[in-house]
Amino acid sequence: MRVPIIVLLCFLGSACGRVGEEAVQSCGPAATDEALAYADQVAHLIRGEELRAVIAELASDDYEGRAPGTAGDLRAREWIAARLAEANIAPGADQGYQQPFELVSVTTELPAVWPFSTGASIAPGTEFVANVGNQSSLASLAGAELVFVGYGIQAPEYEWDDYKSQDVSGKVLVMLNNDPEWDPGLFAGARRLYYGRWTYKYEMAARLGAAGAIIIHTTPSAGYPWQVVETSWTGPQYEIPAEGEPRLEVAAWITEPAARALLASAGHELDALVQAARSRDFAPVPLGISTSLELKAGLERVETANVLGVLPGCDENLKNEAVVVTAHHDHLGKGVAASKGEDVIYNGAFDNATGVAAVLSLAKALAGLPSPPRRSIVFALVGAEEQGLLGSAYYARHPTFHPGRIAANVNFDGVSIWGEARDMIFIGLGKSSLDRIAADVASYVGRTLQGDQFPDQGYYYRSDQFSFAKIGVPGIYLDGGVEIIDKPDGWGRMRINAYITRDYHQPSDELADDWVFDGMVADTRFGLLTTYLIAQADDMQSWNPGDEFAAARAQALAELESLQSSGFAP
Repeated sequence: MRVPIIVLLCFLGSACGRVGEEAVQSCGPAATDEALAYADQVAHLIRGEELRAVIAELASDDYEGRAPGTAGDLRAREWIAARLAEANIAPGADQGYQQPFELVSVTTELPAVWPFSTGASIAPGTEFVANVGNQSSLASLAGAELVFVGYGIQAPEYEWDDYKSQDVSGKVLVMLNNDPEWDPGLFAGARRLYYGRWTYKYEMAARLGAAGAIIIHTTPSAGYPWQVVETSWTGPQYEIPAEGEPRLEVAAWITEPAARALLASAGHELDALVQAARSRDFAPVPLGISTSLELKAGLERVETANVLGVLPGCDENLKNEAVVVTAHHDHLGKGVAASKGEDVIYNGAFDNATGVAAVLSLAKALAGLPSPPRRSIVFALVGAEEQGLLGSAYYARHPTFHPGRIAANVNFDGVSIWGEARDMIFIGLGKSSLDRIAADVASYVGRTLQGDQFPDQGYYYRSDQFSFAKIGVPGIYLDGGVEIIDKPDGWGRMRINAYITRDYHQPSDELADDWVFDGMVADTRFGLLTTYLIAQADDMQSWNPGDEFAAARAQALAELESLQSSGFAP
């Protein structure tokens, strides 16, 4: 329970001031300029050598890639909890620092080939990946017909329906990645919405009763090369235990060349199907292909946890509200060596030992303020992000503060290793009142504020701020900058693209000698100031009118008001 922690710390005199006006005064300034200067006095506690030490620890081979439920995962969680304790951050879960949750580990055995009725077949790994989707030891397709469903989207607010009320139950649906992005008047133009995410497409197909779904991969539509899909879908896949929701038998990806060949075997051209899918008038196309397939899977129940710490607020009116600062602590674990001596540990140094390092340093700095903030601050180092944001999704279902009392989420997922930047990329710019806070911080530190540099890749829906947005909490992802000081124009983007192509979700994501930490220090300072301004603001943060998550915020606030009016104040 949160209240006993806060009351205890107030009693000990370590967190809260006296009740009334004196208490408000002891909680630090609320006005923007004064609050920025007040928080900045502890920015010196963010040190490059300490950030590097955290990354070196968590990304070492000793942690074996920090896959959920493994010994390395447990060791990482215990190590992170110890660092929070050292920083004088109180335990934030019901029983200590860890908020445990259960996952189902599904390890699918792929066949030598996936055959189709036309005589075509596709090879595992190089041409397709698949997962048993029903959380059982066997998934079966028996003569299932393939149907092309365009983008696989139903979006009434955009007057778009790829399914046109056709019955697709028992079918295997073949679909394009992303959402319609070529026309600014459709959806969000080049900016990808959740409709463009593969998770949405599988969920939609399952709700409509499909037996399977195959997404056609292209590097532009996914934002990453095929090797990322192959790596991410190899080995155990972790899921929150099913609770009766519809599920696919088989969820799969196919490479573009393999898709072209498969479609051609039935007389279809992929380019023609893509062109047809670009119209609101598109209707599902039966492909004249069927398939039978059995996939076996090993199932295991595993336990992981979010690591939670809390810095209690001290304003009598605001301490029961919170800012939640997140970074995921997990990565992909170990692969299988194809040759002797091959590196098979996915260390996840940039993704996301850097984020953990930033949050731990930010927590240490905030705990060093002369007076605690007005609102409470939760530091949530969440698990199983790589498996579909599962740790933050679990926290969103079981939050330590009611969603109507969470002012905002500030997320770190990959913090700059390329040097200090003149700009700050703010994933979520244009969506909420957090724009004003970030603009104030950017002005104070002398950086320009930029929105998502790769809007077509849907980064807002690919990290933990999305779990908070779904329950109505305004969330942002501070993604560093690309205009690196003392480097030529375009150098930062070049380095980021090189990382995505070469190291993202690969064993090569390791701490390297050429990493530069002044940028990480600057970005963590930016996060410190942003978090503090949110904690000190008189008002809660809100979504901009008409934003896709505004309704969820209204629902959370209405639920909170209902609870309070009935005498229960969470």
